[in-house]
Amino acid sequence: MNNYKFEAMKRGTIVLLIMVMFPVIRLTAQNPNLDKLNAYKIGFFTKRLNLTSQEAEKFWPVYNEYQKQKNLIQQEKVTLIRNFNQNENALSDNQLTETGDKLIACIVQESSLAVTFHKKLKEVLPPAKVIRFYQAENQYKVQLLNELQGVKQQQRVIPRHNL
Repeated sequence: MNNYKFEAMKRGTIVLLIMVMFPVIRLTAQNPNLDKLNAYKIGFFTKRLNLTSQEAEKFWPVYNEYQKQKNLIQQEKVTLIRNFNQNENALSDNQLTETGDKLIACIVQESSLAVTFHKKLKEVLPPAKVIRFYQAENQYKVQLLNELQGVKQQQRVIPRHNL
């Protein structure tokens, strides 16, 4: 039973890390599939939301700005966590407290950003499509996680050669 709890916690941690790191990874110029991923994302949301051309024209600038701001906040969180992980033993209690406060400030910023985005979203999409957007966003994350897990599974199944 304890092994099951450990495995579930381990999977949860991996999923959380992927969700936090994915937007940061997407921002790096070293990702050769960025254009492909963005095209896929546009198609995914356009199809799930059934956006008209007029709605898409208004939606994408709002969404792109939201993602840009969200990614900046997530980059800050990753930097804070990385600094903590690399320097935990060298940080004073005041520095640790400050790091914790900054992390919470990032979470508050994300929440405020989500509220602002929701207000803007309501201005450019009908109410049903606003709700559909949130559903599509979750579906998109799940689909990407499933694809990442599929790639990891394929990498694990490496045929053994007799030596």
